[in-house]
Amino acid sequence: MNRLQAAEQLRRAIQLLAQSLTDEAALEVATVYPSWQAGVVYKQGDILAHGENAVGDPQLYRVAQGHTAQADWLPADTPALYTAIGLTPGGHPVWAKPTGAHDAYHIGDVVSHQGALYESLIDGNTTEPGTDDRWWKLVEER
Repeated sequence: MNRLQAAEQLRRAIQLLAQSLTDEAALEVATVYPSWQAGVVYKQGDILAHGENAVGDPQLYRVAQGHTAQADWLPADTPALYTAIGLTPGGHPVWAKPTGAHDAYHIGDVVSHQGALYESLIDGNTTEPGTDDRWWKLVEER
């Protein structure tokens, strides 16, 4: 086995293990999930990536019912087949603690956290919404 084959096997092993993560943990490692592809048979519960979320990370989806993907059944357009991970029913991203500057929130980003919507008041925002009014503005309570 050459290095490329070994790397491909390791990536596949990581993808298989990643299927068992909670939604919150999955969002932290979104880049390890396989990209959605037409023609692939998906089973209920599979997690895949398609497009980008509001902070530029891969948007993750959980397969709601098993099917063979078709080019005109994109995850964002077919909620009967895919459930977006990390988005509220209204389409707002659920706040996830940034791991660094690369995934920090920016001015104007709106997130859902603990039943409320918050707007970031600064670039590079890594603080938890609702803990400091200098960094987040409450937009809507539910």
